[in-house]
Amino acid sequence: MKRLYRLRTILLAVMLSVLALPIGAIHVFRTFENVLVRETEQELISQAAVLSATWRNLVLEQAREFTDDLPLTPIAPRLSLNDPVAPPRPEAEPAETPPAPNLVRAASLFARIMRETQQITLAGMRLLDERGTVLAGRSETGLSLAHVPEVRQALAGEYASVIRRRISDEPRPSIYSISRGTDVRVFVAMPVLDGETVLGVVYLSRTPVSILKSLFDVRYEVALAMLVMSLLTVLLGLFVSSGIARPIRELLRQIDLLRTGEIRTVQPIARPVTQEMARLSESFVTMSESLAERADYIKRFAGHVSHEFKTPLASMQGALELLTEHLGTMDPEQSRLFLNNLQADTRRMKLLVNRLLELARADAMPPSRSRCRLGTVADSVRSAFRDRGLTVDFDEDCETELPIAQDALEMVLGNLAENSLQHGADGIRLSVSPTPDSIRLAVADNGRGISEANRDKVFTPFFTTRRASGGTGLGLEICRSVLKAHGAGIGLGASTQGATFVLEFRREA
Repeated sequence: MKRLYRLRTILLAVMLSVLALPIGAIHVFRTFENVLVRETEQELISQAAVLSATWRNLVLEQAREFTDDLPLTPIAPRLSLNDPVAPPRPEAEPAETPPAPNLVRAASLFARIMRETQQITLAGMRLLDERGTVLAGRSETGLSLAHVPEVRQALAGEYASVIRRRISDEPRPSIYSISRGTDVRVFVAMPVLDGETVLGVVYLSRTPVSILKSLFDVRYEVALAMLVMSLLTVLLGLFVSSGIARPIRELLRQIDLLRTGEIRTVQPIARPVTQEMARLSESFVTMSESLAERADYIKRFAGHVSHEFKTPLASMQGALELLTEHLGTMDPEQSRLFLNNLQADTRRMKLLVNRLLELARADAMPPSRSRCRLGTVADSVRSAFRDRGLTVDFDEDCETELPIAQDALEMVLGNLAENSLQHGADGIRLSVSPTPDSIRLAVADNGRGISEANRDKVFTPFFTTRRASGGTGLGLEICRSVLKAHGAGIGLGASTQGATFVLEFRREA
């Protein structure tokens, strides 16, 4: 069987997918910004490493000979926009002591190297001595940056990097409002080391590359990603339409055909997709079959009722016409006969009306989850028919519980007992035979039984072999309606003497 999904599962999946699309886009956007920040930090690390090596060589050029045996100390980018962004860099402060003269002379040469490098990299560059005083850095030369946290960490011999807010003199375009990486600046402080001695700090900064510019550079890849997301959205829409809209449209179409009489019953939906749609389809199929069955039943029943009433009405009409025309000249004995016939037909019609009311109540009986003990109901039926010469036998210790209301079972057994009396029985026997799926109650009498010719007709409304003695042919129909309301059924069982009816009750799940 093809797997069916719950409707709420599909709706939840669709909602989460729709929610995930913008969240995923934002996540990709932020990830891409982080990549740009990391690339910027990596570039600054590379530049700072070169400038640090150059400055170390300038400072140590006349001090001692150099060695090529240097330890490998790679530095990996560590910044992320997910971390808190620091405030703008503090302003430089006056230095407590001026830098050494030899460092100032070396810094003048180094400043030219920095400016030429800066023309290509566009990075902000500062060269600081071992106390944090700016040796080369344009307007801040001679001032101190030792109080800046990342510089202070570099003066302690550790690499430091930080993302700070960037203050621009120009208003930011509105399109940049979705980006967090456009108003920040990356700062890198690289210590210049001679062994464990700090000779100075190379302090670099730069704004990450604009994400829109980067997106434009990969515009084809972005277009492909948008196309894939659009395709996923369309597929989700088609899936929802297939799982919800299409089955509903199919069901509505069949209901319209049923309403106009073009079809008698609703057919199951071919591909319901969801469990709820499958159950809804099954419910409509069951309901339409029940309505069609009820319509056929009413049609047949109306024919039977009209036939049953037509005969006594025609007899009564004939008798009344004769009495009206010949009452003055009619023999008293003959007129009394006509009047007796009228009374008999009236009683017959009254009995029919009462039985029809009983049948109507049985048909309208609401389903019940009540249960009753068979022994209690059998005692009640025994008491009701004891004075009429009918005995009711069953096991005295019978504790079987049946899934039916007590008054309903009393009505069914009472009608069966009445039928047994009408067919010459003086006793009935109740016996229970449980099965894995049901409980069967057999009601057997010792009357004249049912002929083979009539076995197929006994459940036909108004069929009776005791019409002359007051039989209406509705007793078994009443029994069947009551049992049907409680999810049970009745059938004619095999018997060697008398008649046996079998009541079958489904076990509750």
